[in-house]
Amino acid sequence: MEDVPELPPDAFLKADSSPDEIFYAAPRFVTHIDGAAIAAVSALYRGLFPTGGVILDLMSSWISHLPRDVVYAEVIGHGMNAAELAANRQLSRSFVQDLNVDPVLPLADASVDAAAICVSIQYLQNPIAVLRELARILKPGGPVAISFSNRCFPTKAVAIWQALDDEAHAKLVELYLARAGFASIEAQRLIPPARGYDPLWAVIGRAQH
Repeated sequence: MEDVPELPPDAFLKADSSPDEIFYAAPRFVTHIDGAAIAAVSALYRGLFPTGGVILDLMSSWISHLPRDVVYAEVIGHGMNAAELAANRQLSRSFVQDLNVDPVLPLADASVDAAAICVSIQYLQNPIAVLRELARILKPGGPVAISFSNRCFPTKAVAIWQALDDEAHAKLVELYLARAGFASIEAQRLIPPARGYDPLWAVIGRAQH
């Protein structure tokens, strides 16, 4: 990909090259990280996302991990399965879109206060295009929180993600955000690797002022 010429030419290929809409056609009402990791994500959001703000939960499902005692003006959900999004009680509205086919988000410039991508960044085949769209729709200084663990659907995660270890994943996400034009990029290890628990990292970027 021309935005990251230092990566191998096959970096964003997947083992399963069939359309993503086939893979995600059946709803999965499961959690993809354990309770401690979910609590850490919620705590991250609590500290970053403004009360009363407009929040975009990109690549969401039937649960958003937003703190339930915080009131937001609107929570917009995006995902690949309409039934999952319909079951998510934290969403004000939602839309289904395959970002690997069309990365352009149907939202106005500077219309969102904060955005989240939880345990899903590894599935994007053109992550910089998607993150540039987030930079466009976020208000100046608005944060995007990208969290990830060591779990994934291996046939749908891109090759470069599967070739790297967890610390290198954080560096890769930092690279994505930098190339997309984000400022004040910061990586955090929220839960260190330990037997019996899901590790968790987050990389936070802020839209340019």
